[in-house]
Amino acid sequence: MRHAFPGGTPALDFPGTLRFRHRTEPREDLDSPESLGAWFREAGITVDDVPAGPDDLREALTLREAVHRLVRAAMAGEEYDRDALALVNAYARKPTPVPQLTPGGRQVEATVGQGLAYVARDVVVTLSGPDVPLFKECGNPECSQIFVDRSRGARREWCAMDPCGNKIKAAAYRARKRANGLLTARRSG
Repeated sequence: MRHAFPGGTPALDFPGTLRFRHRTEPREDLDSPESLGAWFREAGITVDDVPAGPDDLREALTLREAVHRLVRAAMAGEEYDRDALALVNAYARKPTPVPQLTPGGRQVEATVGQGLAYVARDVVVTLSGPDVPLFKECGNPECSQIFVDRSRGARREWCAMDPCGNKIKAAAYRARKRANGLLTARRSG
């Protein structure tokens, strides 16, 4: 699997395809039309990769950034950006992928537009639902993934243990070891 899905919903995972937004050079996971087509399959929206072209990718990236602005506004309790809201609502009105039962099992044929409509409808449901107060940004200072924290006591700190939680825990462990080593050296010296 090429893409990560730690957000808990496509409404958060889709904007998470631009990773490490805090860095001067974030990492783009939707770096080709093929990666966009694969994202729909990996997200469970379709069964197979969706054929996509360069215009589809540009369209998807525009929608992704609109979704990101809306999610950030919801987290901050701010008013939604009108253009972002209009774009998401326009996509939400479009037809979504339709599952079909075939002799070989479930099949979902879709266009990029239908996949984006699916994401937009999920954004509408997610941002108008009860989970908005559970949104958190990953505790890894380099990571910018937003996720729904449904953990007991809302104590989840990272979008996922691999790699963010493991990286932070390993760094803390090494820092403790260095501090203990310095304390031991000072005591013996």
